[in-house]
Amino acid sequence: MVLDDERFVAFLDTRPLFPGHTLVVPRAHHETLVDLPEALVGPFFTRARRLARAMEDAVGAVGSFVACNNRVSQSVPHLHVHVVPRTPRDGLRGFFWPRQRYTDSAHIARVGAALRAALAAQPGSW
Repeated sequence: MVLDDERFVAFLDTRPLFPGHTLVVPRAHHETLVDLPEALVGPFFTRARRLARAMEDAVGAVGSFVACNNRVSQSVPHLHVHVVPRTPRDGLRGFFWPRQRYTDSAHIARVGAALRAALAAQPGSW
């Protein structure tokens, strides 16, 4: 778990594109972005934006890729946004995205802790 508040959670993807790949998810069920109430759109993407920034400090990313599938290619029928750390020449091209695995549970814990620390260090609030 990287983020846990009253309306949203964010957690590491178990089969990441790169270590740090995080899913941002509303607690309440909304199948797609279109179904998310207008009042939650801003807070939802505020969290995704802060995670995108945290990727740089936590895992040494130069940038990030933020994506949301709606029905087509949506792995589960619950809204989620992928925040993926990126570096130049990281091998991610087009829409062929080979997934990786964390080396072990300690690796997952280190990456999650780094992301939580980077989020906590950012100025401002949700």
